[in-house]
Amino acid sequence: MLHLPQLAIESRLPNWLKDEGVVVQEKKRVVAVSPFAQAAGIHIGMRLGGVQMLLPEALILTNDAEKEAASLHAAAVALMRFSPQVCLLEHASVLLNVGASLRLFGGIRQLLRLVMQTMASLGFSATLGCANSAKGAWLLAQAAANTGRRRGFALQLSSLTRRLDALPIALLPSAQLWLEWLHGIGCKTLGAVRQLPRAGVQRRCGKALLYELDSAYGQTHELYNWMQLSPQFKARIDLLDRIEHTEAILYFAQSMITQLCGWLTHQHLAITQIQLHLEHERGRQAIPPTPLDITLAQATWREEHLCRLLKERLAQLQLDAPVIALQLFAAQTQAMQVPSGDLFPEMGGSTEEQHRLVELLSARLGSDNVLQAAAQNDYRPEVANQWTPAIQTSKTSQANSKQASFQPKKSVNEHQKHVQNRPSWLLPKAIPLELRQHRPYYRGALKLMSPAERIEAGWWDGQLVTRDYFIAESAEHLRYWIYRERRGASHQAQALESGTQDHAPIWFLHGVFG
Repeated sequence: MLHLPQLAIESRLPNWLKDEGVVVQEKKRVVAVSPFAQAAGIHIGMRLGGVQMLLPEALILTNDAEKEAASLHAAAVALMRFSPQVCLLEHASVLLNVGASLRLFGGIRQLLRLVMQTMASLGFSATLGCANSAKGAWLLAQAAANTGRRRGFALQLSSLTRRLDALPIALLPSAQLWLEWLHGIGCKTLGAVRQLPRAGVQRRCGKALLYELDSAYGQTHELYNWMQLSPQFKARIDLLDRIEHTEAILYFAQSMITQLCGWLTHQHLAITQIQLHLEHERGRQAIPPTPLDITLAQATWREEHLCRLLKERLAQLQLDAPVIALQLFAAQTQAMQVPSGDLFPEMGGSTEEQHRLVELLSARLGSDNVLQAAAQNDYRPEVANQWTPAIQTSKTSQANSKQASFQPKKSVNEHQKHVQNRPSWLLPKAIPLELRQHRPYYRGALKLMSPAERIEAGWWDGQLVTRDYFIAESAEHLRYWIYRERRGASHQAQALESGTQDHAPIWFLHGVFG
């Protein structure tokens, strides 16, 4: 007997078709109808001639089995954020084992509300069935869909038995071959069939009917093949019409973000970079897709945060051509690390909230306008202190690590000693100083207060510097960081050959101590 609640979801028409006169046909018969068309008198099973007579302006769509299966698979992937055990059933149904997820999402009612919101974000309406057995939940969902209700509940075995007894036997797939015989003996409900002798039912209808009944009432174990997802995520949507505005693109892209978050949760991964490709015309007038990359400062799997970043990026995008399809890729992922809650929260928000703010500002203002200090492994002060984008791409990180591998390394003690001798403010460009009475002069004569710190670096990138740095103090007791350039033999030889005297300054002001 299964004690874990099961959740069965039956997909219906997309939400955007509810307020239109839309009819889905297959073999010239109506297989699905929107509420607007149903109000006009159109029903399932009607021929197309009757549809055109009752509603001439109706939009008639042909049922595409492949696209329907792809949409159902996308819905199942998105619902994996609530449970890793998800499978597809007949009649466009999705089954979830949510027994272990109830406490995580705040109870069954809160979980059902989140499931309905997820289906709505994908553009579908759904009928829910919830019970202690998977088959029972599926039957409740089918019965609710046939009567126009949105859900069917049976959270206790006693209530499940009472509700299932009243359901028509025609809902069971294994009973379709024996409906005429069952109705002929007056057994039109599940409860009536259960009162028949089991041996006689098995001889007449086989074991399949009894097995489905036992599964529905939770009297036997149920085995399902739960879905296994690909290690790489890729989602695609072919748009019904050419789109020229980014606001409409956001509506369809959000459904792919919902699928991405379900895939991330199932794989226990977090995303650091996503790629959205906007496809344009094909054929002779083909236009290359427009790539849209979103890089995050911290890995996440939160749907609302990803949608917010995508909205900011699309708001800045100018479309050069209409969009006919969208593709979403999970470019970079890493293992999911769920942060632990603190007993006493930090002032100014958590680290995750701060990273989200940086990502939002970078998406709104541009990554080149949101910078952070980044120390480089270099002896040259003007190179060691750099401002880089707060959100670094993988290529930039690899280039920095590759460049750092060619630079000499400092010991820990040497690094600490140099940091103590560094000024608080480093000038963006060194200022030449005059020499008066053989002493550097800046708003007065400067007095050297430290021995020389020699820096010879930059030979690996062709920007060689040879300097002697000093801490100097003015008459007002202000301390500066100055250096003296060391003229090499080649520089002096060039001056002698040219017959000119070298008057270039050799002392420079590079920083100010606080």
